[in-house]
Amino acid sequence: MTEKIIKLIDKLQASGSLTLDEYEILVANPTPEAVAYATERAVEVRKKHYGNKVFIRGLIEISNICKNNCLYCGIRGGNSECERYRLTPEQILSCCAEGYALGFRTFVMQGGEDAYFTDEAVCSIIKEIKEKYPDCAVTLSLGERSRESYQRLYEAGADRYLLRHETANPEHYAKLHPKEMSWHNRINCLHDLKEIGFQTGCGFMVGSPYQTNKDIARDLKFIEEFKPHMCGIGPFIPHKATVFADRPAGSAELTCYLLSIIRLIRPNILLPATTALGSIDGNGREKGILAGANVVMPNLSPADTRKKYELYNNKLYTNAESAQALDQLKSRMLSIGYEIVCDRGDAKTQI
Repeated sequence: MTEKIIKLIDKLQASGSLTLDEYEILVANPTPEAVAYATERAVEVRKKHYGNKVFIRGLIEISNICKNNCLYCGIRGGNSECERYRLTPEQILSCCAEGYALGFRTFVMQGGEDAYFTDEAVCSIIKEIKEKYPDCAVTLSLGERSRESYQRLYEAGADRYLLRHETANPEHYAKLHPKEMSWHNRINCLHDLKEIGFQTGCGFMVGSPYQTNKDIARDLKFIEEFKPHMCGIGPFIPHKATVFADRPAGSAELTCYLLSIIRLIRPNILLPATTALGSIDGNGREKGILAGANVVMPNLSPADTRKKYELYNNKLYTNAESAQALDQLKSRMLSIGYEIVCDRGDAKTQI
């Protein structure tokens, strides 16, 4: 089987495409030899496009207030135990000022779907960031909005938008979300974002409840066909105040293997080693980079709010996850042969 997997990896590197059945074979048979081979090929491809550079993003978690009730999420609207907060525009801009001084040139505003952050409110913040820091990129991750809303945010100066598709299987999506939420709307939002001109990111959880190998294969095929600029994947980690509290967490090893496969599908993609990966494995961030990732997102949020943005149990928010510990992060990356760079870190044109 390993020989068959290696041939499929070679085919993927050559063409960037496999059939759904072939992706499922890759996912279902991660032998140590196959994983090592995929990792080697992914690193080769990533270095061709990005060398040993690792881009940093300053993450600002602007609100843990959310109207949605996604069944896996710790900040779901129905979680009465969640201590809610919302940053003011002044606090957000203060985070940017601190981040800029530290060397960050991309700011990521992430939050629940909080009605306070209207188009007017978000556009005002974007414009002020762009006026003060014209050499910086602004990334948003604020959930599902109308096409008109996305257009306004883009025109205000936002560069990138992250919206995880969660799963490419509508039936699986329905098992993770309340009936009020629509897989079709989520996918339409992603297409709207890309058509408007955003550098667009999708992504999914590895090992989420009810997920099958075929579901992951569908996710990989979706990434191949959608051609995102960015893709965020991380292991599912349960949260104590959700219906999936007792479900097992996803695998760091499988997540890293999938990072390698995604790098082969989209050689120029911006691929984070996520906080979830670092939370489930003490060396997860390094393992993600060594598997083909090239982005890390330290936390710039105010120190007293970081613990409150708890999407899952035991989320990291101190030490190397903290933007203030940038020197520690640089040292950890240097120890595995990679270099943190302080620039916008846009996606390269496909070679």
